[in-house]
Amino acid sequence: MSKVFVNIGLSLDGYMAPEGMTMDDPGHKNWGAKWGAMMGWLLRQQAFRETHNFGEGGETGPVNDLVRRTMERTGANIMGKRMFDQGEVAWPEEAPFHTPVYVLTHVKREPWVRPGGTTFYFVNDGPESALAQARKAAGGRDVRISGGADVIQQYLSLGAVDELEIALAPVLFGSGRRLFENLQEPGPQFRIDSVLSGSGATHLRYVRE
Repeated sequence: MSKVFVNIGLSLDGYMAPEGMTMDDPGHKNWGAKWGAMMGWLLRQQAFRETHNFGEGGETGPVNDLVRRTMERTGANIMGKRMFDQGEVAWPEEAPFHTPVYVLTHVKREPWVRPGGTTFYFVNDGPESALAQARKAAGGRDVRISGGADVIQQYLSLGAVDELEIALAPVLFGSGRRLFENLQEPGPQFRIDSVLSGSGATHLRYVRE
């Protein structure tokens, strides 16, 4: 069976997103600069640049190989409505997923097909249903829980996450959306699988015990 994994960037003080992060006001509380400091390492990787049409060049090496493997293993994505709403404003016409994406929402909407292989499906009957649909669509590849933090927390509480891949960046947000809040007890147990040091983040991989 395919794996369910989380692959995200995280600030040193545990936030996935800085306070006030909204595309409507990119200057609010300097969130754009904070997010850029956390995720700048990714934008420099050759595999990311190629896949997202950012042009030639970019860094190669172990971190780039990690990015490429993550993209290759992903057969479907799951995200929350808040993340989708921000992305719908900011993503290019060819959305950066190239897989089916299942959006957890109370809003009913027909599937949204984008160029490049991304189709957004809007799931109104909960995280278990979204996961079942994503597994089927992934065709044996893995399912990525893309975010935001509340959606990841839901799948952690369900015990559905097999792997956590966290790029821990040396930046402090001070406030925002924490990754590990509102988890049900007892929480899932993970062990350290690998640690990779990069120029902009330390890449931590945990697997379920």
